[in-house]
Formats: sequence, structure tokens, C-alpha cells
Amino acid sequence: MDFLTHFGKYLLMIKGMFTRPENRKMFWKEYIKQCVDIGLGSLPIVVIISLFLGAVTTVQTAYQLTNPLVPISTIGQIVRDSIILELSPTVLSIVLAGVVGSKIASELGNMRISEQIDALEIMGINTKNYLILPKILGAITMVPLLIGISAVLGIWGGYMVGGWTNVIAPEVFIAGIRKGLDYHNITTALYKAYIFAFIISTVPSYYGYYVKGGALEIGKAGTTSVVVSCILILIADYLVASIAL
Repeated sequence: MDFLTHFGKYLLMIKGMFTRPENRKMFWKEYIKQCVDIGLGSLPIVVIISLFLGAVTTVQTAYQLTNPLVPISTIGQIVRDSIILELSPTVLSIVLAGVVGSKIASELGNMRISEQIDALEIMGINTKNYLILPKILGAITMVPLLIGISAVLGIWGGYMVGGWTNVIAPEVFIAGIRKGLDYHNITTALYKAYIFAFIISTVPSYYGYYVKGGALEIGKAGTTSVVVSCILILIADYLVASIAL
């Protein structure tokens, strides 16, 4: 029953967002602010994680690939497909669920506890549209871009580490990357990126918007939103992979 209650309130929250903004200029300003916060604010951690994901994948693949009958360029193919299909979309989205999701939940939770949301509603403002929708649109805009950057940096990190450690020659790694590229994998990664972006933004918004209590409850709402977002991302990852591949 608790699940159905939360799910129903979640759907009603999403339904309440889709109205015409009272002030389009303010709405656009808030949307751009969210894009900057989510995109530029998350970029450093995205760069660090992506480079190390590519580096570790290259080293681990080379360690496992000991059969002399398998071309060494296969390392490049495995790194490319692993980064594009799974590591960049899923691992990065789980990290962003903690970075972006906790921020959204705490921000909305603080506004709810301090009665700022109540004040806006008394003024006749649709707070779901004004506060939540820009965050969701900002995430849907920036998270796929971050995942695309992550995929490029992950492959580049594997390329650099392969050359530094003499695991695979740079020209052989590049030949492996170019070999047998399936553009359907890139499309699947984009599907995942948009679905994960929606989860990362809507779930923390729900927990932050409906928080009750004080500062302790804001912390609990942020933690719960991150946990639920990570679980939903993993479930969605499996479903998309089952349907698309």
C-alpha cells in the first residue's frame, strides 16, 4: 500500500508539472540555471570517473585476453562497446543520482520545510511547474551530453593507458575501435541516457517536494531518493538491454 501511495503521488506530481508557465522569462532563466548546475557542476567528476573507467577496462581486458589466437585489437572493440553500452550510461548515471539527485532533494526539501513552497502556492503559482519542471528538463538536456562526453573520455583513457603500459599499441587500439562499429549500440546508449536522466531528476524531486519534518527528514529524503534512483536505474538498464539488444 505504501508503494501504491508513493507511486500515485509521484504520477500526480508529474501530471501537475505540465501547465503553461506563469512567467516564461523566469521559467527560462531557471531552466538555464539548472542546465549550468547539472552540466558544469557535474563535469569534473564525470571527467575523472570516465578516464579511470576506460583505463581499468583496458587493463582488465588485456589481462583476461591471453589466447594468442584472438587478435590484440579485440581489446579496443571490447573497451569501446563496454564503455558505450554499459559503463558510461549506467555507472555515470548512478554517480549522478548521488551528485545531482541529493542536491535536488535537499533543495526542494529545504524550501518545503522553510514554507517557501507554501508561500508560492498562496500567491497562486504552480510550484510543480515552477520548481520541478526546469530541473527535469535541465537533467534531460545535460545528462545525455555528459554521458556522451563520458563515452569519448572513457575510450580515450583506455587508449592512453594502453600505450603507457605497453598493453596494446595505440595504432592497434584505434584499429580495434574502428572495427565492427554498430551504431545501434550508440542509439541504445542514448535511450538509456534519457530514461536515466528522467529517473535522476523526478525521483529526488518527489522525495524533496513532499518531505515533512525538519533537517533530519531532509537528509533522510536525500538518502532515500538516491537509493531508489539507483535501484530504478539498474532495473531500467536491464529492461532497455532486454528490449533493444
